[in-house]
Amino acid sequence: MVNIMKTDQEYLDLDKQLLWHPYTSMSKPSPHFLVEKASGCEITLSDGRTLIDGMSSWWSVIHGYNHPTMNAAIQAQLSQFSHVMFGGLTHKPAIELAEKLITITPTELQRVFFSDSGSVSVEVALKMAIQYWNTQDKPNKQFFVTPKSGYHGDTFAAMSVCDPENGMHNLFTGALTQQFFISPPPTGLSEPIKAEYLDEIRKTIEENHQHIAGFIIEPVVQNAGGMRFYNPDYLNHIRALCDEFEILLIFDEIATGFGRTGKLFATDHTNICPDIMCVGKALTGGYMTLAATLTNDKVALGISDNGGVFMHGPTFMGNPLACSAANASLSVLSEYNIPEKISQLETWMKEALEPCEQLEQVKEVRCLGGIGVVELKNAINLHEIQPKFVELGVWVRPFGKLIYLMPPYVISQQQVQALAKAIYQVVSEEPC
Repeated sequence: MVNIMKTDQEYLDLDKQLLWHPYTSMSKPSPHFLVEKASGCEITLSDGRTLIDGMSSWWSVIHGYNHPTMNAAIQAQLSQFSHVMFGGLTHKPAIELAEKLITITPTELQRVFFSDSGSVSVEVALKMAIQYWNTQDKPNKQFFVTPKSGYHGDTFAAMSVCDPENGMHNLFTGALTQQFFISPPPTGLSEPIKAEYLDEIRKTIEENHQHIAGFIIEPVVQNAGGMRFYNPDYLNHIRALCDEFEILLIFDEIATGFGRTGKLFATDHTNICPDIMCVGKALTGGYMTLAATLTNDKVALGISDNGGVFMHGPTFMGNPLACSAANASLSVLSEYNIPEKISQLETWMKEALEPCEQLEQVKEVRCLGGIGVVELKNAINLHEIQPKFVELGVWVRPFGKLIYLMPPYVISQQQVQALAKAIYQVVSEEPC
């Protein structure tokens, strides 16, 4: 086959013809921009334009692009072997990563199951909970309770515990397992605990606990469901209710893990530990797709001692390249002073985004750790607004009523200011 050189526009035309991008229409696709390279906190397009990245590529590239330590780790592993099956074989990168994860997560979490994406790690967590109760002679515990406004992934079991009304999966409702939903946690990190909300949770659990295997929640921040911040003390009360009614507590830390909220894990804002915890996204510094589901001995040995094997096994489970990337990422992360570094980032974003509060189009500006949110009064049109940000030299990808920042931790104050200035300009041009 003759390799004929294509122009950038020909590549973009092929993309539009052949590729179905996430959350887009094939007949009326959103604009896509051809990337040539990326380094630090900047993405360079094929036409030479450089964009400051405010998204960390969906919250994963926490150390920036083309990081020398990350590059070296993957290259070293590649020279040995890129993949072996995890059934019957093992390797040092996976063992070392499991050891690191157990060291940095809450003490009770002592067992690690690797998978290839965050959504699958949630599937694994739900299956663990169901299988655990089956081995405890409680086979009716097949369902889950979860707050509305939550998001846990796009695969089927994960979709079933996402927001059933305002989320992106409501058209699949008839095909999904019907779970038990409660109201979203009341917003406000320092707002007093509302007893009526805890009463609602207790009522749901009291009436249905014989059928509930687990309670799954995004700790402290509901991310794709609205970037909603809530008082961490609700999690302490939920832990007590789960213990009282024999329900496993599952924390989805895929978006919040590895420093995003100002602590290493959002769990660290509480004084409790979940029975199962999912991590992903920033686990590999955004270099490779990898996730992990951690659990305690109660669950792991409960399944293993009474029921034999756990029934799950992804083909690329524990991929050596991905595990090597994760080990390198955690090493780089350990060199940061997370509370200090993320607190500084939060301060920069608060100061830079503050002018947006004066815009008539803006409902609220809020920040937590490495998350900055400008919530509008009306939803925006992504197709129209995305190119405006690109023209201003930034990469920001809004959704719904939210224009938000989750930049790499290595971003400079000047880059944060440029991102915020672009948001101000674009929002100020939106209709009220």
